[in-house]
Amino acid sequence: MTTTELATTAQITRRRRPTWRSTISLVSGVLVIGWAFNGTGVSLAALIDGWRSGANLIAELLHPDLSPEFLRIVWKALVQTVQMALVGLVISAVFGLPLAILLAGNVEAPRIVRETARWTAAVLRGVPDLLWALLLVACLGPGPAAGALALGIHGTGMLAKLGAEQLEAVDAGPVEAVRLMGAGRAAVAVLAIVPQARAGGLSLLLYQAECNIRVSTVLGFVGAGGIGQEIALSVKLFRYEQLSTLVLAVLLLMFSLDVVSRRLRRRLGAVS
Repeated sequence: MTTTELATTAQITRRRRPTWRSTISLVSGVLVIGWAFNGTGVSLAALIDGWRSGANLIAELLHPDLSPEFLRIVWKALVQTVQMALVGLVISAVFGLPLAILLAGNVEAPRIVRETARWTAAVLRGVPDLLWALLLVACLGPGPAAGALALGIHGTGMLAKLGAEQLEAVDAGPVEAVRLMGAGRAAVAVLAIVPQARAGGLSLLLYQAECNIRVSTVLGFVGAGGIGQEIALSVKLFRYEQLSTLVLAVLLLMFSLDVVSRRLRRRLGAVS
């Protein structure tokens, strides 16, 4: 083995040899994970202790309530959930997509406008949708209106951030070509940036619609309507046969939405 090969081998060995910094990082990571498990009380003993109660609950969930009266209630709640999700999507698209254009770096909006849009989007998505629902239920009273507005407000912040990333990922060639022709910021955005991100933006809207459906099933626990409100009522009254039916309805809704979303993404040419 030549001197060069020996030196290379020694260098690789030194790199692979753990240093005191990596050892400290590993030990610190293990301690942090252990601290988290200890604080949450997650352990094998806890799972074993709760197995009997869990088995009884599963046994009760295996007998869903399929009476016509309750199925009508489930259907009405599902329709209301979809309506909430759609209204929230429209609100978030109307306000979130323009914010995304202002946030995108390649649009080059004035600094004060871009920073204002950035902080607005950060505040809207920084407050959890469940907290928005609580605040709106306190203002408007219980019902789907509070849930739809909560989805729209939080979704505006999310679409602004994710939409800006879509816009910034477009091919820079057409953007520079339009800019060199003397087009202004608005013209560059309309002619070169937004058209390239159209398919990704529509795919993003479909993803937001899926998120709205999932979240709306939770917002009902704070009085924001939809099937989540029926789930909360069944849990409080220990009506597990009705809870089973509601869970099955949610799963069926999510499966149907996933199938429709995949087909639409294929038509848009987006990877699914």
